Amino acid sequence: MAFASLDAGDDNAPLAEINMVPLIDVMLVLLIIFIVTAPLLTHAVKLDLPHAASSPNQTQAEHVQVAIDAHKQLFWNGEAVDDATFARRLDAAAAVQPQPELHLRADRTTPYETVAQVMSEVARHGLTRIGFVTDPTTP
Repeated sequence: MAFASLDAGDDNAPLAEINMVPLIDVMLVLLIIFIVTAPLLTHAVKLDLPHAASSPNQTQAEHVQVAIDAHKQLFWNGEAVDDATFARRLDAAAAVQPQPELHLRADRTTPYETVAQVMSEVARHGLTRIGFVTDPTTP
């Protein structure tokens, strides 16, 4: 937007002024919006709510330690098991309510493929709560 001036200066010089009117208009509109909406945000309804004294009934699900060593041997709560025994114990654990949480420990050198197969087997038997256990490092 060009404005005419009365001085006989260079007509090709760029206009170096910032038009502040639109910025001020926007700020005033925002100020009005905040003034109107601020009382609405602090409006609260006073209610006299009833009091109840009860403790939640939380049943803690047991957990099962499943470990895989570097030689792909499975352990159920510290006891070495074969594939058939592992499948039977997974079926038994899936039938328990609430379902136990499986804490899966794997040796550092265990291939990921073995861990993925165990996780797939656990999910196939209907157990969905799987946690990975690692050893914390000390700085």
